Amino acid sequence: MNTYISQLTTNSLRSFLVLSLFFLFGSISATAQQTTGDVTKQTVINPGTTALDGSVRVIDNKGTIKYLQVQNGLTLISNTTADVTTTTWQLGGTLTDDTYIDVDGNVFSLDGLKLETGDAAVSATTQTGHDAGTTTMVSSDTGWTLVVRDEASGELKKLLATDLISSGQTYFTVAADGDTTFDLVTAVPALTTAPLPAFAQVFVFRNGAKLLAGVDYSITTPSTVMLDPGTIAPNVWNTFAGDIIEVHYFK
Repeated sequence: MNTYISQLTTNSLRSFLVLSLFFLFGSISATAQQTTGDVTKQTVINPGTTALDGSVRVIDNKGTIKYLQVQNGLTLISNTTADVTTTTWQLGGTLTDDTYIDVDGNVFSLDGLKLETGDAAVSATTQTGHDAGTTTMVSSDTGWTLVVRDEASGELKKLLATDLISSGQTYFTVAADGDTTFDLVTAVPALTTAPLPAFAQVFVFRNGAKLLAGVDYSITTPSTVMLDPGTIAPNVWNTFAGDIIEVHYFK
């Protein structure tokens, strides 16, 4: 029985330690990661108490007393209300040391991240390849995604590289003297969806001359560029039939 318990405990600990290597990246202190030497034994957990972490006393198949403990990103919880002989190792906790992972040519992956589309996060279970739980990629899994952090929840999500910045160009021919309003709904659909671009992201030209954002033009709705002709010298100007109004944007 002692042999079985010892092997089970050792195998469980090894599994948790291997999993932890995939998540322990970054650092919160200036202490270097300890990879050699002795680790100080923590206070022994008293079964049935509310102790977190600490060390658990076990015996091997020859009756030698030994201790198992966690640190640097892992958490240990000892049961208090039922089955008080059970102690659990799990991922999640505080990094106490700078932590480095050498992938040594192997794949390092975080599977199951939701795909952030801008308006909502698409469940990872609707995705293909590794995100669908398979072990191989399929032909549709191409291109690049970026890992981003949702500041509201702290959740890591994926963002298509093509969704990080989009840009485009369109132009209008002024139909009649004095026309100043140009609808972008059909011409530039990307400008009509949230988040809306700021002045620094929209550039308007009249017959090749750059207009001044916030002075010579404004974005009055998500889909409309409104020109504001000047009436005070020396910036007096207006539009005339045949003028070309060109709009560049990125968002």
